[in-house]
Amino acid sequence: MTKPFNSKKPRFFVTASVPCPYLPGRRERKVFTGLDGHNAAPLHDLLTHNGFRRSQTIAYRPSCDGCEACVSARVPVERFAFTRRWRRVLTANADLSRGLKPAEATQEQFDLLRAYLRSRHGDGGMADMGPGDFASMVEETAVRTHVVEYRYTSGPDKGALAAAALVDVLGGGLSLVYSWFDPRQPKRSLGIYTILDHIQQARAAGFTHLYLGYWVPGSDKMDYKALFRPLELLLGGAWRAYEPVEF
Repeated sequence: MTKPFNSKKPRFFVTASVPCPYLPGRRERKVFTGLDGHNAAPLHDLLTHNGFRRSQTIAYRPSCDGCEACVSARVPVERFAFTRRWRRVLTANADLSRGLKPAEATQEQFDLLRAYLRSRHGDGGMADMGPGDFASMVEETAVRTHVVEYRYTSGPDKGALAAAALVDVLGGGLSLVYSWFDPRQPKRSLGIYTILDHIQQARAAGFTHLYLGYWVPGSDKMDYKALFRPLELLLGGAWRAYEPVEF
């Protein structure tokens, strides 16, 4: 992507078409604009509400020819029900500590990310990310951003990093930009736990929503997002309750 020229009014650009990372045989392109200057935060809030995501100082959303598979998803945190299934995940990770850190990349965070990518996304677009790329992902932000770290408090890994999440704070909610975790602990469901904990954090802070990014029905990589119900999807320019078809 080429960063657009900064002006008082956002200027939108469209990327070239590339292979879709989620649905085989399809092509992807994005519309994007810059996030910088004094209006970055309110613009980010507005664009997030309208289906955009942030990557460093860019806000983007899919703009694919003949395809609308990517759907923005968010959780209305006050109405979210912690079922027995979710309580089991919380209990399995009750020994983790949570710490909020500034948006500053560390070697430990990067090492965990590399292990996560090798295990889960070895063929993905981030697989070759280096330390400089990681630092840019975490630190290049013009909005209120922090990193949440989860650490083991017992056992052989006591004190080590178990999971981390890059999070934006919006006017009325939290937006999970990216999260990663220790791939050696599948029984803990650390990715699910990170989302559940952020639902709790958003609720405690008085926010209304947790934004999960895009859900792509039919993509195995995205299926987990449909589990967090009630879920709201941005359809036809309006946020609507997700109502799955039961067979």
